[in-house]
Amino acid sequence: MSAGLEAFLEYITIIKRLSPKTIEAYRHDLDELEVLSSKSLLELESASVIQALCSIPNKRTLNRKLSALNSFLDFCHRSHFETHSSKFTLSKIPKILPYYLTFESIMKQLEIIDRSNWLGLRDYALILFLYATGLRVSECLSMHEEDIEGEWLRVRHTKGEKERYIPIASSALDALRTYQEACPSSRYVRALWLNYRYEPLSRISAFKITQKYLGTSPHTLRHSYATGLILGGADLRVVQELLGHSSLLTTQIYTHVQRYNLQQTVLDCHPMVKGEGV
Repeated sequence: MSAGLEAFLEYITIIKRLSPKTIEAYRHDLDELEVLSSKSLLELESASVIQALCSIPNKRTLNRKLSALNSFLDFCHRSHFETHSSKFTLSKIPKILPYYLTFESIMKQLEIIDRSNWLGLRDYALILFLYATGLRVSECLSMHEEDIEGEWLRVRHTKGEKERYIPIASSALDALRTYQEACPSSRYVRALWLNYRYEPLSRISAFKITQKYLGTSPHTLRHSYATGLILGGADLRVVQELLGHSSLLTTQIYTHVQRYNLQQTVLDCHPMVKGEGV
């Protein structure tokens, strides 16, 4: 590993305080670039980068690797590892509406869960809690009992180590308490969400639960939470705070949902569009 790359990883670990998984993603992407190009990252030219990444068909994966390289090069320039400031242009990706589920569809699917045992109660509570809070699945699985303060959740184990408070719907809290009371080992284990062996639930297991009942990933519930707030008239900055986005630009994807909803309202309701009174 080059001195520049080692310094960069130390910077995002100690100064930026990024999560271990984000740091590992940076390390993996930058290591892969060096291997594919057979050159040091600071020796890369545009032609070398294009040749190294031309085999990646997914534009989002491509942009992630280029973004990692840009962050590294910017750090090296500011830290005087490199005299010239370089930046690679990201691929253009068409904007698409985030996939989300309606409140009615989620509640309908929750009805099929067998809640006669503690595992069914856990599945029901987990899905309801994810939808009620808009948490990232990693944040939800990292929760501890002390993080719940009345009807508020203190999100501490989060991306970028930024704390935030989220109000919790009483029905989600009730479902969590019912599951905890039924789980034989919940009071002896610090983690709130457990698997059948009474160990902390993994991300893969959480994905399997939402896939089983909703046919989608836990992140769709986060989109559903945000979309429901936006369509209900919530301010974009409030949604940003609740989701824990560091930049409003990340939250602005949901304005497309808002515009689409306004368009559909006009198409469905305006008398000129419906052909009434013309």
